[in-house]
Parts: sequence; C-alpha cells; structure tokens
Amino acid sequence: MLKICLTSSILALVASSALAQNSLRVAGNFSQNTKHVGIERSFFDALDDRSGVAISMNYNPMDVVGVQATDAFRMLRSGTFDVMSVQIGMASRDDPFFEGIDLIGVATDMETLRDVVAAYREAFDARLQERFNAKVLTLWPFGPQVFFCNAPIESLADLSGLRIRSFTPSMSAMIESFGATPVTLQFSEVYPALQRGVVSCGVTSPTSANTGNWPEVTTHLLPLSVSGSVQGHLINLDAWNRFSEEEQAALSETFAELEDELWSLAFEANGDAQSCSTGGPCEEHKAFSMTLVEISEADQAAIADVAENVVLPIWRDTCNAVNPNCTTIWNETVGAVRGLTIN
Repeated sequence: MLKICLTSSILALVASSALAQNSLRVAGNFSQNTKHVGIERSFFDALDDRSGVAISMNYNPMDVVGVQATDAFRMLRSGTFDVMSVQIGMASRDDPFFEGIDLIGVATDMETLRDVVAAYREAFDARLQERFNAKVLTLWPFGPQVFFCNAPIESLADLSGLRIRSFTPSMSAMIESFGATPVTLQFSEVYPALQRGVVSCGVTSPTSANTGNWPEVTTHLLPLSVSGSVQGHLINLDAWNRFSEEEQAALSETFAELEDELWSLAFEANGDAQSCSTGGPCEEHKAFSMTLVEISEADQAAIADVAENVVLPIWRDTCNAVNPNCTTIWNETVGAVRGLTIN
C-alpha cells in the first residue's frame, strides 16, 4: 500500500512539474473585440483537453495587461509573453517584410486573401523565426477593412482633408494618397478618438466596429474593402521547444482548428454586422442606424490604382532596404497568386 501511495505521489508530482514547465503566458486580442476574445478565451481555457497536451494557460487581452500592438514582435523575442495575438500590420513597423501578407488593395475579398496568406505563410514563418525567435501558430483576418466616418461622405474623394485612423504603413500611404491625414491608433484607442473628434474616420471590419460600438460615434459606413487585417497567434520559439515533437504536432493540429474558426468568422459574421450597423436585418450583432454609402466603380478603380502605383512601390523600397530578397519572395508568392509583379 505504501509503495502504491508513493508511486501515485510521484506521478502527481511529475504531472504537476510538466504543467508548471508548460505554463504559457498569453496576450490575446483587444477586449473590445468581444467575439474574437470570446473565441480565444474558450480555446485557451480548453487547450489542454483539446490537444491532449499537459499545459496551463494565463490568458489576458492585450489591453488588459497594457500591451501596445506595435511592440508584439519584440515582446515575443524577449519572452515577455509566450504566445501573442498579433496585429501583423501594426507590428510590421519592426520589419516591413511581414506586411507583405496583407498590403492595401492586393486582396480585398476573403477568398483571395486566404490564397495570399497560404502563399506567403512559409516565408513569413521563416522570417519570424530568424528575426524574432518566434513561429506561426495561426494566421487569419478580421475581415474586410472598410471606412466608418463621423462626417458625411459619399465617396473616397470626400476623405480629403480628414484625419483617419490607420494601423499599417500601407494603409497610411493609401490615406495620404486621397488627401487625408493618417493617425496611427490601436483598436482600443479608436472609439474615444472618434468620440472626441481626434479623427473623423476609422478603418476596421464591420464585426470589429459593431462589437466595439463604433456606430455610436460614427454616422456613415463606406463598405469598400481595402484589406483583411491579417492577425496571427505567434509563439516564442523557446516556449515552443519545451514541447516534444509529438506535443508540437498535437498543438499545431489544435491551433489549425482555431484558425479555421476565425476564418469562418471573417467569412460569415461581417455581413450581419454591416447590416446591423446600417439599420438592416439584424440577427447576431447590435442594431444601429448608420448611413450605408454606395460603392462606385470609380472608387474600386481608385483602390486598385493606389495598390499598384503607390502601395507596392513604397513597400518595395522600404522592405528591400531591410531585406534585399523582399521583392523576389513577394513576386514568387503573393504576386504569383494575384498576377502582380513588383519591378
């Protein structure tokens, strides 16, 4: 009996030690994105059961723990957090290569964007491991990035002279090309900025805007998609390498399920969110009464023109200055999928 008790105690200590070793600090998405945070929190709370890996999680939304989205890559490299939900465009200020996955005007619908993300994924992950000692667990979008304004607008031309929230370098280039002033803000800062008139418009997905209550402080919605706002769940390599190969395989499979769930949300939820925000039929989001602006062919052509003649040349020069292989890699991956070539 004593031998059985001792064996049980030893096994319990081993299990406890494994859990302690594999306890991960997670910085999740912004708390205002209630749908995404709900999915994240449920996923991480159940990760040990879903993956079969002995693991414990300390999960908090990034704004709750005071994290700036622009600092994500550096915080991963330093090991401040083991896993982070990263807004790629904002973090890419540390390395423009990463923004190549979601440049303004390149992929403006979710089907095309998924092909682009798949094409760039391997190169993205290799660069992330090399530069920031981290690796990709998921890559997914918030959804079509559209314009929410508290000033009357009927087209892109009406953006001229306005201050507009931006969160990626290529988005800032687009905004400037329309005669507006970009103001870099992370998501949690946008509502008060719109409320106080610090900015006149913000760009985000219909789902994020609705759950973040942007329609309370905006009046006009221009549903012209300019990108997808690609996000990622990334893990510090030192934390990743604490797991065995079998555990890594199980975790990769489980995170792939999370990625599929978040892609599905981007495909399915934004239509209802836009309808709810603009006084239409409403099922799963909050009802508001914004004015829905009709998209013109001229505006669609303007976005395509900006992508080819403004965004891609600026990104080429910025990225090649850091990594001379940027253009080649992009042309062979994203460019091949989209039929675009950066010269």
